[in-house]
Amino acid sequence: MAKEEKKVKLQILAGKATPAPPVGTCLGCHGVNLQEFCTKFNDATREMMGDIVPVEVTIHEDKSFDFVLKTQPAAFLLKKAAKLKKGSSKGSTETVATINDATLTEIAEKKMPDLNAYNVEKAKKIIAGTAQNMGIKIEG
Repeated sequence: MAKEEKKVKLQILAGKATPAPPVGTCLGCHGVNLQEFCTKFNDATREMMGDIVPVEVTIHEDKSFDFVLKTQPAAFLLKKAAKLKKGSSKGSTETVATINDATLTEIAEKKMPDLNAYNVEKAKKIIAGTAQNMGIKIEG
């Protein structure tokens, strides 16, 4: 008989996971040792301090766990590149910042492992769509 596994997806600030919510409420009900998870996560994300890091936690039947770190959300990377606190409240009808094509390519290359794209050009289109919806204009 196969082991029963559960998957939980979270977005946590790198290096700052604590047993308090949201980590505690999402993983505690599955019986995961919260302090052990927080210690391992914080050690794994120490060099990304301050960034939001998506993590996929696989919880095994015996309450042990494994986790996989994903790349930061595209919106987070775009806001960081454009030096914004938040995107446009009016979406694509209002431009709040501008980034160049080189920055777009850099973000697309960083996001490639988590995107459903076969090459960087397709990934750039996905990221450009996110940028447009946030009110960020692409030059070049």
